[in-house]
Amino acid sequence: MPSVTEPKLIAGNSNRPLAKAMSKRLSMHRGVNVGLVDARVEQFNDQEIFVEVYENVRGEDMFIIQSTSNPANDNLMELLIIADALKRSSAARITAVIPYFGYARQDRRTKARTPISAKLVANLITEAGIERVLTMDLHAAQIQGFFDIPVDNLYASPVFALDIEHHFRGNKDDLMIVSPDVGGVARARELAKRINCPLSIVDKRRGKPGEVEEMTIIGDVKGKRCIIVDDIIDTAGTLCKAAEVLIEQGAKEVHSYITHGVLSGPAIERVQNSAMKSLVITDSIQPTDKVKSAKNIRIVPVAPLLSQALLNIWSGTSVSSLFDHEMLQPIYDGMYSAE
Repeated sequence: MPSVTEPKLIAGNSNRPLAKAMSKRLSMHRGVNVGLVDARVEQFNDQEIFVEVYENVRGEDMFIIQSTSNPANDNLMELLIIADALKRSSAARITAVIPYFGYARQDRRTKARTPISAKLVANLITEAGIERVLTMDLHAAQIQGFFDIPVDNLYASPVFALDIEHHFRGNKDDLMIVSPDVGGVARARELAKRINCPLSIVDKRRGKPGEVEEMTIIGDVKGKRCIIVDDIIDTAGTLCKAAEVLIEQGAKEVHSYITHGVLSGPAIERVQNSAMKSLVITDSIQPTDKVKSAKNIRIVPVAPLLSQALLNIWSGTSVSSLFDHEMLQPIYDGMYSAE
């Protein structure tokens, strides 16, 4: 078996720009070309997915970069079929780098006779021959327990902390971190602790699924620059409503930091016409041209974070060291310079 000298990256079609950015960073770090493995990942006329790997991967440490975002089923099948192709080509180890883990919102039975789809997806990934998963901001942390293989769940909050400290420098005294619902309090509290800011909570009550009947703000937001923190923004209805209620309660400004920009349906128009001054998302899901051109939407790259985590996995060093935003300062190449 040949000695493994460098990690090998292969990408599906879900987020090619992120995969290329990771490849570029790894090449700079290693001092050699760590390019994406040459492969064919395409669909036949009947929408069947076909994969052909053109390079020898025998005995190699392989990393598949693939978010399971929209179209979720196509991207999930690409991931599974790439894994099968690598397994049958005698790859030494296969790690799935899934920046956005689809189906994560189906992590429990909410009603009788409903599936736990996140567990099903975990089973599919394991059975495909994947031996490790690297992901970011799982919707529910317990999904890690659905796998019988190691799962490294990175957090966007250290990157967000750097961004907030940079963009709100000199205005930190009146910052307030806001959780958009009770379920997200732990995530919001963790970011609030990082930047030493108070925490507020939006308590929402639904009349029926998909419709928010009433919102109550827990905490005094008057005169504050409020920062709403969450993991997923989908149709943006709840988020925009929360921003409106915060302004009504006397908030000076409302900003939002959301990890995964699903932004489906009327989401972009809602954000542009909302009370939010800015929405910050990561590129865990490939942003569309419409998202990029939106005036109050800003994108923070996660390639530096994911690339370093990938290197740590490949070299057998700690991934949890990346949970500290001070450790990320040099990784982000002076993008957020220290005061």
